Amino acid sequence: MRKVILILAFLVINISVNAQAKVLTSVNEAGDVATFELDCSMQFQTLAKGLRYNITRHEFKGPEMKNSYRLLLVMDGFYSKTLNNSMTISAVLSDGTVIEAKKIIEDDGFFDGACTLKIKDPKALLEANIDKVIIHADKDVVYTLSEKNKAAFKKNLNAIITAK
Repeated sequence: MRKVILILAFLVINISVNAQAKVLTSVNEAGDVATFELDCSMQFQTLAKGLRYNITRHEFKGPEMKNSYRLLLVMDGFYSKTLNNSMTISAVLSDGTVIEAKKIIEDDGFFDGACTLKIKDPKALLEANIDKVIIHADKDVVYTLSEKNKAAFKKNLNAIITAK
């Protein structure tokens, strides 16, 4: 009986850890911009060990305005003193595409560990996998993604793309 209870408890915990994040929806006061983002009120989703993320979509009214997608990366405990006044964060996809963003270093010379990447083609990102994220600073820091985290990321990205 104890074994059955332990196995069930383990399965429930495992399912809750791998669960897809809830999508939060909000509309600005003017009613012309809707925002869809992952619920990170309790914790951010994990992309790799020490690397968490959130995905946001802004939907604009009007045919001339397109949706904008952003991927917020948060590096746990990552502070780097650099010689430059900026650093580059790269997400390398399985098809060889690289999504990059430059981050301006704070006045004290340290990187605070958060960066936002613009996603120009979310459907292409849904088809390809992010294989690794590289922080180019005084030395390169590489985060490699597991298959489990890649699958959870795809589910979350798809939920943001299809949210109404």
